[in-house]
Amino acid sequence: MALNLRQKHTECITRMLNLNQPVNAGGTANEEVYKILIYDRFCQDILSPLIHVKDLRKHGVTLYFLIDKDRKPVHDVPAVYFVRPTHLNVQRIISDASNSLYDSFHLNFSASIPRPLLEDLASGTINSESIERIAKVHDQYLEFITLEDNLFSLANKNCYVQLNDPSAGDKEIDEIVEKIVSGLFCVLATLAVVPVIRCLRGGPAEMVASLLDQRLRDHLLVKNNLFSEGGNLTGSFQRPVLCLFDRNFELAVAIQHDFRYRPLVHDVLGLRLNRLSVPGDKGGMKSYELDRSDPFWMANGSLEFPEVAVEIESQLNKYKKDVEEVNKRTGGSGGPEFDGTDLVGNTKHLMNAVNSLPELTERKQVIDKHTNIATSLLSEIKERSLDSYAKTERDMLVRGGIDRNELLGVLKGKGSKADKLRFAIIFLISTESMPQSEVEMIEAALRESEVDTSAFQYIKKIKSLNVSFASANSASTSNIVDWAEKLYGQSISAVTAGVKNLLSTDHQLALTRAVEALMEGKPNPEIESYLLLDPRAPKSSSASSSSHLKGPFKEAIVFMIGGGNYVEYGSLQELANRQQPVKHVIYGTTEILTGGEFIEQLAVLGQKMGLGSSGAAPPH
Repeated sequence: MALNLRQKHTECITRMLNLNQPVNAGGTANEEVYKILIYDRFCQDILSPLIHVKDLRKHGVTLYFLIDKDRKPVHDVPAVYFVRPTHLNVQRIISDASNSLYDSFHLNFSASIPRPLLEDLASGTINSESIERIAKVHDQYLEFITLEDNLFSLANKNCYVQLNDPSAGDKEIDEIVEKIVSGLFCVLATLAVVPVIRCLRGGPAEMVASLLDQRLRDHLLVKNNLFSEGGNLTGSFQRPVLCLFDRNFELAVAIQHDFRYRPLVHDVLGLRLNRLSVPGDKGGMKSYELDRSDPFWMANGSLEFPEVAVEIESQLNKYKKDVEEVNKRTGGSGGPEFDGTDLVGNTKHLMNAVNSLPELTERKQVIDKHTNIATSLLSEIKERSLDSYAKTERDMLVRGGIDRNELLGVLKGKGSKADKLRFAIIFLISTESMPQSEVEMIEAALRESEVDTSAFQYIKKIKSLNVSFASANSASTSNIVDWAEKLYGQSISAVTAGVKNLLSTDHQLALTRAVEALMEGKPNPEIESYLLLDPRAPKSSSASSSSHLKGPFKEAIVFMIGGGNYVEYGSLQELANRQQPVKHVIYGTTEILTGGEFIEQLAVLGQKMGLGSSGAAPPH
């Protein structure tokens, strides 16, 4: 059975709401037992894409509150707490228990609670004589956000900056790596699989892979471990492969404009936790959910925007035709099908019409929703010439640069400051060598538009490192490597790999090509240097010597460290669906970023390195 992260994650949440008892056949918790749900903001984000507020009632939850809000006592009712294991949350729980806010406390921590915090909880409740109110304490291993069946995020903010900060010490880097490993461990525990791990050598990907491998090995030594129930699957050749990548592996994809529906909605309208707001017809803002309950979104998210507009039009016409058909059958338009003498036949038509109304109403709501979203997108596309940005950037990445006049035309034309900066950076990394005069010309054009050039300067620095490294003689090479490792906290090859991966001749992303090769398991020069770790194999044996660990794999979990996006997610889903038989790929990342959000992180790094300036021209 294919791994379905959303389903597994929802099942764990439902069991937690059922006071950690098995749920009933309908997949809901026992609604006879009324309970109160208390969560912190992070756990609210975990719940939000999985369980709608209206569905909480089905699970017996009558009231729900944030843990940091003042709450009144509710007697004779159990409280389910779902919070991160932090000092602040533990102190608040002790306070709630000592004030006898609820009858019993069922404590669920989103990840494993460290022993010192557990001891604080025990001593705090003993001292306040409220320990008998604590019914159960559970480590839930649910500290990640699942947005779709095959999409998750650890919601680790500014991870790219933290991992590439030249001033970051070993301690800070270790903390971030530990946080990422903890999140990935939660994902694997929820799926109950122990994967074979593959990653590029050097940089954050290898650091995460090594620590995760060790964490899984240590956990597998425990007799009743989290992976024992999936033992049959995980012990066989059906195990998935976990492919770890660092954002520097392919930079352009995090910056470029894309013209497909899902990435466009995310980038332009700010899709967050499957929700967005757009201006309504009668003024004000309308909020919409875009998830698996929306058939149009699921079916058309990967289409180019013009195709989506055509599809909305065609569904609207089909809806009108179906409404007309219902009207004719029920005599709404005096059609010939309605015969007053045939009472049984007429009743049948009326019954069919009544039964089809809910479905028609639902279809109309979906059409109206996407019409509003498409209208908002269209106005942004026209105002900012986003179609032109997407097309020109794609051409640059395929051809390796564009004509100088075309470049200046875009930089001096329509678009926001961020659009122009993203475009300039894509030009910089897609052009293999660029005269200094051309770089200065781009910088002048950016300054003219009052754009902060720090992000541009940062990428220019990475690119010059690549050139310096290639041209340096053997005597000075080690100095450059040392400097790069000090500057970026990782190996020079990892930093500059992104530039090499941009110059591919086809449209397929370097990430997708690498994942395809890793899943096929055939000898391939692109992936032969990748590290292979198997947490189930004895440490002494060389994992790379076992040929079955190199594939082929039917399932993969792909994880991008330093920020992912809907472009990569879409590309990997297309890869999985075009395989025969269809394969299964789950995509995850430290955080999902728009191109604008990612260049903000590049700008922070540029400023930390003393590069760039505000770039703003003096007001005229």
